[in-house]
Amino acid sequence: MATIATIAGWIVLALIVLVIIAKNIVIVPQAHAYIIERLGTYQGTWNTGLHVKIPLFERIVRKVTLKEQVVDFEPQPVITKDNVTMQIDTVVYFQITDPKLYTYGIENPMAAIENLTATTLRNIIGDLELDQTLTSRDIINTKMRAILDEATDPWGIKVGRVELKNIIPPTAIRESMEKQMKAERDRREAILTAEGEKQSKILVAEGEKESMVLRAEATRLAKIKEAEGEAEALLTVQKALADSIQMLNDAAPTDPIIRLKALEAFSKAADGKATKIIIPSEIQGLAGLAAGLKEVITSDQIQEDKKINR
Repeated sequence: MATIATIAGWIVLALIVLVIIAKNIVIVPQAHAYIIERLGTYQGTWNTGLHVKIPLFERIVRKVTLKEQVVDFEPQPVITKDNVTMQIDTVVYFQITDPKLYTYGIENPMAAIENLTATTLRNIIGDLELDQTLTSRDIINTKMRAILDEATDPWGIKVGRVELKNIIPPTAIRESMEKQMKAERDRREAILTAEGEKQSKILVAEGEKESMVLRAEATRLAKIKEAEGEAEALLTVQKALADSIQMLNDAAPTDPIIRLKALEAFSKAADGKATKIIIPSEIQGLAGLAAGLKEVITSDQIQEDKKINR
């Protein structure tokens, strides 16, 4: 019986030792660090991996994440250089680079960063007017990041970025800005409309100008073609006339035939609309001869008619 009790005691003791050892085996996950104290004094920083803690003597003071973190602070009232009060909320991106300084450098790091952000923001905005504040976000972000990063370096914190999330001016200022923006949009619309009308008129005038130029060019070409046609026609007529004269010369016409042709030409001229006709002497003699022949023929015809009546 004593042997069984002894064995049972050793088993219980072994189980207790195993439980104590199991509870003091610590696995630190990735991107984390544990701060260890021994008897109330900083002992070391455990990084990723397996670690064994001495029971009763060592304890984990703080578990620190080494990932980049983001904190969104509540809107803070700030006053601009031209005495306009507005609300601005900020977003801070930071990363813990030294877990020991983060643990022992300051009591409440987040509250310290929030207060430091508020005071820094008030100092920067106090040197800017309202319009500059609304249009200088990048400048404000850069200044705040530099100031916060320098101030938090003794705390083992690296400030990566600072962003102004919202800038909320007073209601009266917002209404005034909206009216100003509306007036500016109306002005731009009027300018664009006027520019459009101007371009339209210019295009119409240029179109009319080109149309007139084309019509004038078409008229000029038509007149040139008409003149060329008339010249060609005259040339053809003159050539035909010259050919006819040449043919007459080649035929050697007699004087009576020439006079007869002249009489035919005179009769054609008399049929025209001319009020004055100058008759050559040769044609006048020929015309008198024709009139005398006509009178003789007419007298003979009258005598013949009288004979028939008897």
